[in-house]
Amino acid sequence: MKEMICTSPFFGITLSIIAYSIGCYINRKTRLALLNPLLISYLLIIPSLLLFDIPLEWYDKGGDIINMFLSPATAVLAITIYRQRDILRKHIAAVLAGSLAGSASSILIVFVLCRALGLDDTIMASLLPKSITTPMAIAVSESLGGIQAITVLSVIVTGILGSIIGPVMIRLFRIRSEIAQGMAMGAASHAVGTSKAIELGEIQGALSSIALVMSGIITVVLSLLIFG
Repeated sequence: MKEMICTSPFFGITLSIIAYSIGCYINRKTRLALLNPLLISYLLIIPSLLLFDIPLEWYDKGGDIINMFLSPATAVLAITIYRQRDILRKHIAAVLAGSLAGSASSILIVFVLCRALGLDDTIMASLLPKSITTPMAIAVSESLGGIQAITVLSVIVTGILGSIIGPVMIRLFRIRSEIAQGMAMGAASHAVGTSKAIELGEIQGALSSIALVMSGIITVVLSLLIFG
């Protein structure tokens, strides 16, 4: 009976939806960036599989179906650029400069640390897209021969840390520009940072959402040109 239920794709899909819904509920109630819905989902799903001795392959039957939506989700990010096209035209120089600086520095930091710590190219490929949104990060990692699980984890950790540390750094360095605040949050910590930027203000949220997409595109191009 257990095998019949758990080997169905609906098991993985249902477990993922329930875990993520619980994560969203906890995040809304606490309003703590550390309690990110994705992180909570992992903390619920992994122990559940271990507790009930459910092989990962059974869960993946549903998880693979969810993964199929990552590519369409990436394409839909174009809507963000279209909706914010007026702001993009007005601040195009700042957007391009901020996105390029954020993407280049992220890639450079990963490259230097991996070389300094003696990590192999597979780990480097997995960590390179840590600062962009998950669908794009997975695509970059796979094209460079990285490990998907490490990439997803690095993206989540980067997003959570960025959403926590970002506002602190903004206050510490007295960054008054709303444009700079939004660009920094979106370029450094993708969607999780953008959700925090929206709390800072409407302009910050708009610029962060643009930076999220532009930095993703630039990171994809730079990663493939340099390491592909």
